[in-house]
Amino acid sequence: MAEKIATRHAYGEALKAAGVNERIVALDGDVSTCTMSAIFGEAYPERFFNVGIAEGNMLGMAAGLATMGYIPFAHAFAMFMAGRGYDQIRNSICYPHLNVKCVGTHAGLSVGEDGATHQCIEDIALMRAIPGMTVICPADAIETEAAVKALTEYDGPAYLRIGRLPVEIVNDFPGYKFEIGKSVELRKGSDVTIIATGLMVPDALQAADLLQVEGIRARVINMHTIKPLDEEAVLKAAEETGCIVTAEEHNILSGLGAAVAEVTADRRPVPVKRVGVKDCFGRSGNALELLKLYHLTAADIAEAAREAVRAK
Repeated sequence: MAEKIATRHAYGEALKAAGVNERIVALDGDVSTCTMSAIFGEAYPERFFNVGIAEGNMLGMAAGLATMGYIPFAHAFAMFMAGRGYDQIRNSICYPHLNVKCVGTHAGLSVGEDGATHQCIEDIALMRAIPGMTVICPADAIETEAAVKALTEYDGPAYLRIGRLPVEIVNDFPGYKFEIGKSVELRKGSDVTIIATGLMVPDALQAADLLQVEGIRARVINMHTIKPLDEEAVLKAAEETGCIVTAEEHNILSGLGAAVAEVTADRRPVPVKRVGVKDCFGRSGNALELLKLYHLTAADIAEAAREAVRAK
C-alpha cells in the first residue's frame, strides 16, 4: 500500500517552497508545529510571525500586510480560523477583497481525540457564504502542493481547508492538473456520479469499486474547489448519469452537498444524496472510528449511490 501523507504535512513543505517569493509572509496563531507553518518559519524567520492565541488579531494583521503588497498566509485550526476569525475574515479581508490566504488545518471529525470543540464541520458553510471568498479542500498531498502554488498566483481572499489525518494519494496520474474552480474526473461512469472533496475522495473511489462489482458504473469527481463550484461538471454529471451522491467531512447543511444541490435544483433537477455529518456535533475518539460512527466511509457512499440510482 502506498504511503499516506497528511495534507498539513504536504502543506508545510509547499509553503516553504513558495517562500522563494519574497512577498509571501506567514502568520500563525501559536500552533505552528501543528499547522506546519513552522517549516516556513525556519526557512524564512524574518517573514514569519507567531501572534499567539489571537486569531482575530492575526487576521487583522494579515489584512494590513496585504494592503502593503504582501501575500499573507494566516494559520490556525479550522475551528478557530473560521469561528473566531469570521468577523475579521468577512469585514477586514473579504469586504475589501484583500489578497489574504486563510489556512484552516485539523478540519472535520478526523481531528479525532480533540473532540467536538475542535472538530470543525461548519467551516465550508461559513466561508462559502462570504461574497468573494474562494474555498479549496484538497484531496491529497499532491493536490495540496498544487493548491498552494495556485493560491500564490491568485489575487484575492481564499480559505484552504487541510487535515490532520494521513490520506491516500489519488492524484498521481499522468495529465493531472489543478485549476481553481475546475474539478478533476477520477473515474468514468454512466449510472451515478459521486462528487467528493478532501479525505472523502479516496473513499469515493473505493465506493466506485464496490458498485462496479454490482454492475453500477460510478463516475467519480474530485471537487477540490467548493467555491467557485465547477457547475459545468455538476450539470454534465446530472445530464449524463441522472443522479448524484456527494461526500464530505462536513455538515451536510451548507457544504459541498448543498452547493451541488443548489445547482441541480435550479438548472437540472436529479436525485442528490448527501453523505456527511447529519447536522450534529462530533465527539472525542479515534479518527477512523469516528468516520465509521458518523457514516463517512466507502460503504456509506456506495449505499447512498444505490439509493440515488433507485430514485432515478
